[in-house]
Amino acid sequence: MHSCCCFSKFILTSCLACIDLSIDRCVSHIYIVSTNLFGWQIMVFFGFNAAISVRVSNELGAGRPRAAKFAILVVLMSSVAIGLAFFAAVLALRDVYGAPFTESPAVVRAVASLGVVFAFTLLLNSVQPVLSGVAVGAGWQWLVAYINLGCYYLVGIPVGYLIAFPLRGGVRGMWGGMLAGVGLQTVILVAMMLRTDWGKEAREAVSRIRKWGGSAAAKAPDHH
Repeated sequence: MHSCCCFSKFILTSCLACIDLSIDRCVSHIYIVSTNLFGWQIMVFFGFNAAISVRVSNELGAGRPRAAKFAILVVLMSSVAIGLAFFAAVLALRDVYGAPFTESPAVVRAVASLGVVFAFTLLLNSVQPVLSGVAVGAGWQWLVAYINLGCYYLVGIPVGYLIAFPLRGGVRGMWGGMLAGVGLQTVILVAMMLRTDWGKEAREAVSRIRKWGGSAAAKAPDHH
């Protein structure tokens, strides 16, 4: 679900930005370059999303909240480190990173002009998929879905549209709106993680396993 939402949001933002006919024709080429690079990077964090989701659910189901918290910390630190590496690489190479994708100097310059926005996009999208994976592993799928939809479609797109068209911010404005939605979602998910009683979550997970797991769950050892 997360991967589909992430790519649909990115493509929708691209399409909305291209509606304004006053934007230069090279916008489509800019998004081809950005989408390629974004796709390469986000695949790493989709893997982290799946891995931490399974690990958290397994640890909570086994009644080991401290192991779940440790796994969350390790994956978050790893994702932030990789995200910072991408962030630094884009900023350092922003004048040339578009060159392998196009022979047009104008497109390369336009891509370079969006380097800072794109760098922050890669950084935020290194953390947010991991946080979503943690939430799904903890059994909060419905809550993550509402947060995702609300932050992007009720905050990100309206803010982006306002900056891009009435305020004439163009591509940067629309992209900034997308970042606002992702940033808000990240803040909400971090707050949820910090306020969660993982011991309680583990007890509830074990209780559900015993309720629905049948005879196999009844034979499982008690970790408390």
